[in-house]
Amino acid sequence: MTKPVLRFAPSPTGYLHIGNARSALINWLLALKSGGSYLLRLDDTDRERSTEEFARAIIEDLAWLGIRPQAILRQSERLDRYAAAAAILRERGLLYPCYETPEELERRRRRQLARGEPPVYDRAALKLSPEDRGKFEVDGRLPHWRFKLSGHTVTWEDGVRGPSHIDTSSLSDPVLIREDGAPLYTFTSVVDDAELGITQIVRGEDHVTNTAVQIEIFEALGAKPPAFAHHNLLTTASGEGLSKRLGHLSLRGLRENGIEPMAVACLAVLTGTSEALHPIATIDDLAYIFALSKLSRTGAKFDERELVALNAKLLHATDFSIVAQRLASLGVGGGEAFWLAVRGNCEKLADAASWWRVVAAPIEPTLVDRAFLGEALAVLPAEPWSIATWNDWASILKEKSGRKGRALFMPLRLALTGLDHGPDMTHLLPFIGHARASARLAGEVA
Repeated sequence: MTKPVLRFAPSPTGYLHIGNARSALINWLLALKSGGSYLLRLDDTDRERSTEEFARAIIEDLAWLGIRPQAILRQSERLDRYAAAAAILRERGLLYPCYETPEELERRRRRQLARGEPPVYDRAALKLSPEDRGKFEVDGRLPHWRFKLSGHTVTWEDGVRGPSHIDTSSLSDPVLIREDGAPLYTFTSVVDDAELGITQIVRGEDHVTNTAVQIEIFEALGAKPPAFAHHNLLTTASGEGLSKRLGHLSLRGLRENGIEPMAVACLAVLTGTSEALHPIATIDDLAYIFALSKLSRTGAKFDERELVALNAKLLHATDFSIVAQRLASLGVGGGEAFWLAVRGNCEKLADAASWWRVVAAPIEPTLVDRAFLGEALAVLPAEPWSIATWNDWASILKEKSGRKGRALFMPLRLALTGLDHGPDMTHLLPFIGHARASARLAGEVA
């Protein structure tokens, strides 16, 4: 059997957001699971809005998620292929020129709505004589080109939605080529998918109607349509759809805000499925549990706070070897022992740097009950220290002072860390060390 070939086809007109990541990841997971191929196609025919900056950002963001396509293509480099396909459709009488302006089309649409009619293009351009067309062109009007739909019901077996159909008589003939000659997504995507051997297209449910149109274009070009699947879309907790204008939900913004790529991957893929949202360590593990059959037909709402909580859970179970280099780049010392001591108190990896500053940089101690702290300093054990030191010291203090519980431990924590919360002092104290602990107990900045 032919191995599956899947693709992700973003437009480089903005930064990818977490909703885009859902489509990108689902296709990647299916390719991994099946041993298939994955292509990245940059749909950059919109010359006004597409930029090289956004193209590079897409590639970088996908690599951050762990997606490494076998090939990267740009539609701007395939314009000759679209011209050739358009010529075929013209020869078959399925691509016809239209001269209406946007204003004229809008007025016509309003009249149809006022009469209670569906706002479907009436194919007036098909009634134009050669003389009519010539007059428009003499007047300087350039045509846009529409594909003539069959008016039949298009059916397909959807990988998520099951048996699906669209009556194309209810649709306007789609514009495939603009007045300036630029081919549009509905058309270019079909040409590429046919020529590149894409076997399955998995995309958001907002493309369902496009699928019926594109199946007809595949068939008009003599190509077999691939399999289609339409997943539910991610929305915010309030139900708001995601868009590139929501910069704080861009992958770049999430990365800069300290969110781990696997936290993004887990939320983007598992939200709106029968799988409970939980941290998964690797993309391969995520691919193992994912299946299109687990996708819900209802909406996939998520709360940004879920992402932060998921990020924390992921870090709490992360081995030192995975983050060692990044911790070093943040200036965090102490090796594996320190990471194990503080990871349970990290929502983001940068929090480890904050805890390292608590033990290794000068802080202002918070002093509560100086007399008790003086007693504590007097019986502070000599080095070397181990994880047993804190409990040994606390036992001595408990016996001498009669204190226990919070009354015993909180004044010590406040003096030694300046904070009323944090990692287990059993593990933190050895990193503070005798000299710094003595100074802080005495009220000195150390």
